[in-house]
Amino acid sequence: CTSFSTQHSVHRQWHQHPPTLAFNVRRRKPELIAPARPTPHECKLLSDIDDQESLRFYIPVIQFYRYNPSMIGKDPAAVIRGALAQTLVYYYPFAGRLREGPNRKLSVDCTGEGALYIEANADVALQDFGDTLQPPFPCIDKLLYDVPNPKRMLNDPLLFIQVTRLRCGGFILGISVNHVMSDVSGMMQLILGMAEIGRGAVAPSIQPVWERQLLNARDPPRVSLLHREYDQVEEGTITSTPSENMVHRSFSIGPNQVSTLRKLLPNTLGQCSRFEVLAACIWRCRTIALKPHPDEEVRLLCMVNVRSKLSPPLPSGYYGNAVVFPAAITTARKLSQNPLGYAVKLVKQAKERVSGEYVKSVADLMVMKGRPHYPMAGSCVVTDLTRAGFEEVDFGWGKAVYGGLAKAGLGAKLPAASPCVNLVAIKGGIAISICLPAPAMDIFAKELEFHSKSLFISSGL
Repeated sequence: CTSFSTQHSVHRQWHQHPPTLAFNVRRRKPELIAPARPTPHECKLLSDIDDQESLRFYIPVIQFYRYNPSMIGKDPAAVIRGALAQTLVYYYPFAGRLREGPNRKLSVDCTGEGALYIEANADVALQDFGDTLQPPFPCIDKLLYDVPNPKRMLNDPLLFIQVTRLRCGGFILGISVNHVMSDVSGMMQLILGMAEIGRGAVAPSIQPVWERQLLNARDPPRVSLLHREYDQVEEGTITSTPSENMVHRSFSIGPNQVSTLRKLLPNTLGQCSRFEVLAACIWRCRTIALKPHPDEEVRLLCMVNVRSKLSPPLPSGYYGNAVVFPAAITTARKLSQNPLGYAVKLVKQAKERVSGEYVKSVADLMVMKGRPHYPMAGSCVVTDLTRAGFEEVDFGWGKAVYGGLAKAGLGAKLPAASPCVNLVAIKGGIAISICLPAPAMDIFAKELEFHSKSLFISSGL
């Protein structure tokens, strides 16, 4: 690991990271955990928002827990194993397998085969990871089970869980969830339900609701709005991100730095959310760092939760995907030469376009266009997970020291040139988790510091 710190005008803070940390993890043989009681055997269709190409990957989550003397005699691996079996009674589609029908339509065959569970032990203590936990984590591939073929997905488990006991008595929980089954809100509902049962509840407090037909395309489908987030860009017309010498790094930011960024904005923009300010800043800095052709179109895709946008709203307990990706689009020249307020305005306008009609139009587009992926080249996707509640998950050992996505990018395997940037909650602020080629990462760090005119701290592998 490497780290650097810059000096604040008032005081100096140091972000402590361990030197390169290597440790051994001994895994037991993986096993399938079936629901604890019989569950319905049926085939359930996913929604037309669920099964788009953009969501066909596994979401990797990692949770770190301290030793708790009040839990002496209780094994976290056994507790979570039992809680998983009980939770799958209620979330039984997660014990099934994906099937693909005509027009690439996905469904879940509720076979009851189970989720894949792995128990492990590591010769490392929680304190060895350093004072502040944030991505990237050393030896991450030893703590998250390697999904067999994340691109194939059919006939594979939809949920992978690894519990790794630490030398100090703490433990690490690694979870990989197939994104077509749930967005982050739905995944949190599943994990929190499992934690409740782990603490002794007989059932999750929020009962899961399937009802995926609520986000299906209309009959007949009709794309009523413009969805430039799914523009199909011809190969060679846009600069691709280099795939060599990639670096994963996190940048810590606190409330003071967000306030500093807000001061760069004109009053005419009105109220701007924290996400809008940070997403615009990241988009601008990342574009400058990657140096695309000045006249090339660049886009920022915002993941927007639409549960509150629909009328009537989705029922409580709905755990499918209820997200869309509105795009802010401009040229690299305009984005880099205009002040930050220009980018913030574009982000605000993109989010304001999202409505119930927008969601239906996306579902219709999926059916009519073959469930396309948003363009990877020229795109930056910023996902705000700071309020997801990962750190609140408590299996009886207390809240997580860190909870959230394990790394930047799409899925457990970090792609060479992922456009995804994640905002995750850490102690005292937010971590911006990003992956870039090494030369671009250096430029990104300098641009970020320039924008903030304050303290940004980086850590990376």
